[in-house]
Amino acid sequence: MGATHAFQTSGGADAGRALRQWWHGPAGRALIAAETLMLNEALDDAFGWECLQIGAWGSGRELLSACRTRHRTILSAPGMSQNADIIGRPAQLPVTGDSIDAVLMPHTLEFAADPYALVREADRVLVGEGQLLVLGFRPFSLWGQRARFSRDGFPPGLRRVLSERRVREWLKLLGYEVFAARRYLYRSPWGGGLAEGDSAGRLLRRGLTYPLPAGAYLLKARKQVYTLTPIRPRMRERSGVLGGFVKPASHTRAHRGR
Repeated sequence: MGATHAFQTSGGADAGRALRQWWHGPAGRALIAAETLMLNEALDDAFGWECLQIGAWGSGRELLSACRTRHRTILSAPGMSQNADIIGRPAQLPVTGDSIDAVLMPHTLEFAADPYALVREADRVLVGEGQLLVLGFRPFSLWGQRARFSRDGFPPGLRRVLSERRVREWLKLLGYEVFAARRYLYRSPWGGGLAEGDSAGRLLRRGLTYPLPAGAYLLKARKQVYTLTPIRPRMRERSGVLGGFVKPASHTRAHRGR
């Protein structure tokens, strides 16, 4: 599977319950606080009518707090969140195509059975020049290693870890421009490495006490729109056109002179 790695997962209800408990624990609260701070800046230029968060992440709506769109909507799979606006399958969004100005997927791809299908579905609902933001854990970080060797995934229910490179390839294939990227989560997932007392800013910056690679990344991409450009005729084809009228060919003039 290349840069991806599949994991054993428990039943949907049990996995959802375990993940919600993790969100409320010290590590979950510290991570979501850091990601909220980071998204306050990343979503600052998201304008328009609608921003859609695909997949619940955390107990509230804090990730979208800085988004400047008129509406902010959260879609969650059944049993994952009590604060979602829409309950449905992320891979089959009940959303009209070309209607969303910004889409946020906070670790959503890592919990999806078919992550590429989810990326295609996000592409379907985004308007031209719309923004797509993806949060993910890095496979070769301590976070990726813990996920790899955890029987039920880490955080609970996580199916796989997708590398930044793999997600970039998918976005490029769909015609997106990745115009911003950031790596973060400079704390260990073991023991007391990620504690509730840690300031959100410390998790976003590498410090002297944590020289290891970042545990997660943010990709920010724009859906490019390609307009059809009329093909200009070759010079030899244009030579027979003057002011919109067809110029007679030389053999026609010679025939009339006889």
